[in-house]
Amino acid sequence: MRAVSVVAAIIAVVLGLSGGATAAPAAGWEAVWATAPMRASESFAPNWSEQGFANQTVRQEIRVSSGGPALRVRLSNAYGTQPLEVTGATLARTAGAASVRPETLQHLTVGLNRTFTVAPGAEIATDPLVFAVSPLESLTVTLYFARPTGPATYHAQALNTTYRANGDHRADGPADAFAETSQSYYYLSGVETAALPRSSGVALFGDSITDGYGATPDARNTYPDELAERLTAHGTPRPLLNLGIGGNRVTVDSPRLGDSALTRFHRDVLAQPGVGTVVILEGINDIGLSGGGDPVGAPFPVVSAEQLIDGHRELIRQAKAGGIRVIGTTLLPFAGSDYYTADREAVRQAVNAWIRTSGEYDAVVDLDAALADPADPARLDPRFDVGDHLHPNDAGYAAMADAIGPRLPA
Repeated sequence: MRAVSVVAAIIAVVLGLSGGATAAPAAGWEAVWATAPMRASESFAPNWSEQGFANQTVRQEIRVSSGGPALRVRLSNAYGTQPLEVTGATLARTAGAASVRPETLQHLTVGLNRTFTVAPGAEIATDPLVFAVSPLESLTVTLYFARPTGPATYHAQALNTTYRANGDHRADGPADAFAETSQSYYYLSGVETAALPRSSGVALFGDSITDGYGATPDARNTYPDELAERLTAHGTPRPLLNLGIGGNRVTVDSPRLGDSALTRFHRDVLAQPGVGTVVILEGINDIGLSGGGDPVGAPFPVVSAEQLIDGHRELIRQAKAGGIRVIGTTLLPFAGSDYYTADREAVRQAVNAWIRTSGEYDAVVDLDAALADPADPARLDPRFDVGDHLHPNDAGYAAMADAIGPRLPA
């Protein structure tokens, strides 16, 4: 396996690529899967982030949106309080649940070493692997931590099952040892492929509606998943990155719901290699948590329509300064939800009116109109409502993909 890594490194040099530690991904790569890192916390559902890992193996399955002839994996210790020692890591093609196809398994290295360390606050890219992948292919990344990691940088709502085993099972093919499950990602922040001529990538940036809350777990029914499937079916696959965080706000940093959109935009969007467009769907949590709410969402400053619009303007400014086309989407209806009051609805209407008419976004997708109940436009259409009157169901996410797809640049 070491020889394979050496061959990959040589090919990377020929292609003008580089592996190893990076403050931002190097040129010559493009992200084909990513998730937004978060600090360890309780969040809305049980997870392993606060306790971290010790003599345990974590197996995580992802699906790439586009393909390429070689790849590397990004791991993030962005919120770590101590160096993260990865005793070993492997990549393989997924066979189902926690099992992998053993004949495809390769060891991941950094500087050709199977054991490597990620400094607190840092992110690394592994050495390149000759590992061709196709659009919509499922891959499994397995990480073994012999020593205690401390609290883990993670992503709370993966909408996909992660598996844990005691001891070192990084090279296991079968799933037998992986008896524990979680619905979060841990340390895994991205997969990049060697760049090929193609349409530029799209960052899908937002809150739980982008993240996919309410979609059927493990079914790939979030709107980014649905959009990737539509583009691939039409013969035009492209990198699509789901950079939503459940509960996220434009203007407010939260210990449990992630850094604000304004704080994280550079890291989560502008630093992604190959991204040429960003789709922004953010703001309903600024409105719904304004002045109070579930304790998980603290703090609760009052956010006005003007403040939220100013936040969107700053995101637009950052995107355009980075040379990225920026698409805005209107905020979905939320009458009947725990968030709803008449005053909060007035803020949503004001923000949506600005998104539609200001001309400050390069393009606008009116998701409010696409998902509203024709009989009561302040509410989600019952066909699209997961039941909390705030989040779409699988059909709603499919409708979002149908609305957004035609507005993406060629």
